Amino acid sequence: MSIGKHLEKLGRAGFLIATLVCIPLFAYGQTFPTKPVTVYIGFAAGATTDLSARALGQGLEKVLGVPFVMESKPGATATVATGLVARAKPDGYTLGVVSTGVITVRPHIMRLSYDPLKDVTLIAQYSHYVGALTVRSDSPLKTIDEFTAYAKAHPGLSYTSPGLYSQQQLATELFRLCKGLDFTHVPTKGGAEANALLLGKHVDFTAGAGQHLRFVKEGRMRMLVLYNTDQRDPNNPEVPTMKEIGCQDAPALGYLVIAPKGLPDPISKILGDAIRKVADGPDFQKALQRMEIPYDYKDRRQLEKETETDFYFFKTFLEKMGVKPE
Repeated sequence: MSIGKHLEKLGRAGFLIATLVCIPLFAYGQTFPTKPVTVYIGFAAGATTDLSARALGQGLEKVLGVPFVMESKPGATATVATGLVARAKPDGYTLGVVSTGVITVRPHIMRLSYDPLKDVTLIAQYSHYVGALTVRSDSPLKTIDEFTAYAKAHPGLSYTSPGLYSQQQLATELFRLCKGLDFTHVPTKGGAEANALLLGKHVDFTAGAGQHLRFVKEGRMRMLVLYNTDQRDPNNPEVPTMKEIGCQDAPALGYLVIAPKGLPDPISKILGDAIRKVADGPDFQKALQRMEIPYDYKDRRQLEKETETDFYFFKTFLEKMGVKPE
């Protein structure tokens, strides 16, 4: 056989192999999705995660043409919902909307039913949680400098947070260490309870996690410094960030869409592209504005890099605090 015919034969074989390899990828694109998609939401009904996830689901129904069945599965700071997703079949029909804290924070605090870095597929992020050190509006403390001076003169000020070792509580600990202060933490089961304790004058301040924003808007609370962000809030431009006052901040936790491990790349791309299309659309943007949470889209590649970095940040910080998984 001549060299030319041999190369031609090899070329045909290579083409056949490439075609066979591409058939499954093409098939995924043609057949997914064909039935309803179940989405487990890691936080209680009415929370910003729940409301934003439902807005996202409505948009995805229009883009992908199938129902998105949203199920609230709160518990253990979204690790219950994450466990349900991790144990599901990796076919794209079971998703979760949780906080990136289920990957980066909770593994260092509690023993989980899943491996945070191996058992889920990160699809996309559409926003991030912005916390804030928040006081009642009738407080005489107008700025973070005034608050710091008052806290130094009155050790043991009490504060609430959405929960022990929540991202906002950890940010408050970083602030406390930065300024050499002494606080008493009063953990709660979530932002609603934390806000109620502050408004009821049972604590001195709160580490707001998002639900405080409506009370700020109503004039019942005042933010003094923002947590978990590099930028000031355009709705409250007078409030500085942690970095602006010279303190280390805790990384922001995102509103994260996840799937089980082993999700085929073509399905991951279909879902990621659809989420991006919805997130960039005017309806979803208006929904975020109503909830006063920022638009912050990240794709799978960005998330895989950043979550691993944040995982080790929180691991190191929590170890310094003497925290061990229980």
